[in-house]
Amino acid sequence: MLALYIILSLLIGYLLCSINVSVLISRLAYKSDVRDHGSGNAGATNMARVYGLKGGLLVLLGDFVKAILACVIIRLICGPKYEELCFMLTGIACVIGHAYPVFFNFKGGKGVTVGAAIALMIDWKALLFIVLVFVLTFIFTKTVSKSSMLGALGLIVITLCCYVLSICGVGNGYFDNFTIQRVFLAMVASLMVIWLHRENILRILKGEEKQFTFHKKQANA
Repeated sequence: MLALYIILSLLIGYLLCSINVSVLISRLAYKSDVRDHGSGNAGATNMARVYGLKGGLLVLLGDFVKAILACVIIRLICGPKYEELCFMLTGIACVIGHAYPVFFNFKGGKGVTVGAAIALMIDWKALLFIVLVFVLTFIFTKTVSKSSMLGALGLIVITLCCYVLSICGVGNGYFDNFTIQRVFLAMVASLMVIWLHRENILRILKGEEKQFTFHKKQANA
């Protein structure tokens, strides 16, 4: 039974998050593929940069919901006995599916929004912390890639710290959601997000990374 749960966790996470919202919206609403414009990335940032803030927000919401849905489904299927293991595997599969979607030639996004959804499923405190890190970094740098990577690092920091507090018995159960499986999930998902930003890292090192701007008109107008 455990083997079946593991397979289901990987399949549900990967296949649901292989549904690339930005590609679907750009093709249906704007009659073009967002991956052919801007940075070539199929994520909310490039969607907003190419088609405007509305398009970016729709993708942000869609990517967030699909990851939440995958995690909720697998928790309902697996039950409490295998919940932590299956949640961990599903979360990892979600990031892989979003980055390398089977339905769209394995060319997807960089996992930032999916990572934020996973942070919420780990614990709301984790999401609050990484959003704060993201916002503060963006205020000072106006650069989404730097904000995203620091937010990813922040997820590792907050989950590790809360896990230590939990095993030390601090907070009377306030940090009990931070299990070792969730710490591992946070670390893998965050490192994957950073790896998917490797081209951005090279541009940052060269001083060529651009600050974020978005357009109000579609790319092929």
